[in-house]
Amino acid sequence: MTTPPFGRVLTAMVTPLHSDGSMDYERAAELADRLVNEGNDGLVLSGTTGEAPTTHRDEKTDLVRAVVDAVGGRAHVLAGVGSNDTAHAISMARDAEKAGAQGLLSVTPYYSKPPQAGIIAHTAAIAESTDLPVMLYDVPHRTGLAMTHGTIAELARHPQITALKDAKDDLAATTRVLAETDLAVYCGSDALFLPALSLGAVGIVSVVSHIVTPRLVELVNAYLAGDVARAAAINLSLEPVYTGLFRTQGVILTKAALALLGFPVGPVRLPLVDATADEVAALKADLVAGGVLS
Repeated sequence: MTTPPFGRVLTAMVTPLHSDGSMDYERAAELADRLVNEGNDGLVLSGTTGEAPTTHRDEKTDLVRAVVDAVGGRAHVLAGVGSNDTAHAISMARDAEKAGAQGLLSVTPYYSKPPQAGIIAHTAAIAESTDLPVMLYDVPHRTGLAMTHGTIAELARHPQITALKDAKDDLAATTRVLAETDLAVYCGSDALFLPALSLGAVGIVSVVSHIVTPRLVELVNAYLAGDVARAAAINLSLEPVYTGLFRTQGVILTKAALALLGFPVGPVRLPLVDATADEVAALKADLVAGGVLS
């Protein structure tokens, strides 16, 4: 395996909000501390699960600062700088660096569907705007556009682009990236974590880690120690959790799950809507089946 530049288990952290929808930086710091204490090596802020489309530049910067202050040198803090406006992404990257982030997450530009040459130019411009290492984020079911293998290979040659969050859900494509580049690949789809490890992925950027970090840490440690049977058993035991947090949009149910566990982090922002009573009931059953609740 490539040495993991950001650790093995990272959480794509939700963004806590007050009841009026404003940012709750104090709760964000408490959540970050909780996640690191549970075993996370890193936290990824302002990604999809952090409601990046509906949080603003100053809010994102203040969120980085609050989390860095909370976890200090105990975990890697990566800032999402996704945008389909390259100049805006560069501004967010520079803000994040000044606020103390140790890395950047750069998602494929969404909606406008640039050609692959545009993806390369956009991402390289972000990488060159700061001194921070960059994790690519390939998630075509959200952005509407996949990075081709050629694009990933080209970007992998950039000295500051060190990792890939792979949420393409195509293990053959993952294999080729691992075989033909030096990128550290992080699984971006919770249910594929163990298969990704078997191919050579170094870790995961997870959503379910909000509630099961110790089990993910145990899974990866068992796998790395050669106890594949133990890793497989843990993976299978987590299937209800993998399913349960994504019965509707993942942010919605992750925030609902944290509330069920006695650690509420507030509502979501429109156009997302909070989980309904029926959705919460189904989630509770899933978490019971997955051993998270009794």
